[in-house]
Amino acid sequence: MKNFHITLWSFFFGILLCQAQYTEEDWPERDQWMKTESLLELSGIQKDDKVADIGCHEGYLSMHLARLVQENGRVYAVDVRSDRLENLRENAADRNLRNIITILGDYDDPRLPKDELDAVFIIDTYHEMDSYETILRHVKNALKNGGKLLLLEKLKDRVRGKTRQEQVNAHSLAPEYVRRELEQAGFTIISEIVDHGDWERDSSKQMWVLLAVKGS
Repeated sequence: MKNFHITLWSFFFGILLCQAQYTEEDWPERDQWMKTESLLELSGIQKDDKVADIGCHEGYLSMHLARLVQENGRVYAVDVRSDRLENLRENAADRNLRNIITILGDYDDPRLPKDELDAVFIIDTYHEMDSYETILRHVKNALKNGGKLLLLEKLKDRVRGKTRQEQVNAHSLAPEYVRRELEQAGFTIISEIVDHGDWERDSSKQMWVLLAVKGS
């Protein structure tokens, strides 16, 4: 019975951690370990750009993007959960950010406007996308010619070298799978960071980044 209680507590504690990693209280620390400023510089987005944050959760990245593109720019914040989008809207209102448009997406369609976006960000979310081929097609259709897709994921040591499905089951993914999928979807990779540091400062979870551009 004792072991059962320990296991049950570990299960619920794990759920709390998964929910907490995107909460507002953790945002300043995340700026540091995720090197967010360098990611934004890499993307090359500018004032007045229109961008999307797919898998936005409570708006961590969306707030950064909204400030960067300024009032005449647009940020399309996409998530499949309405409660996260509600929290995002509250966070944006608290910061007087009025250039964020929230979108309740489908699991196979982020519901983005066509041929309008300068950049799309998918941060620690791509591994959750079962319909990634369909989603990449929607992302490509939403981008302008020359628009960019910036994708960040983490690769856990315990599934390094494993199959794609084994990695996805561990909420992880290696860049070689995604590199191939982006190229098959019609993107050209223009920059890659093999080691972007440790996710949440955990040395067993190596972050990597791919920056791709939509061809004509």
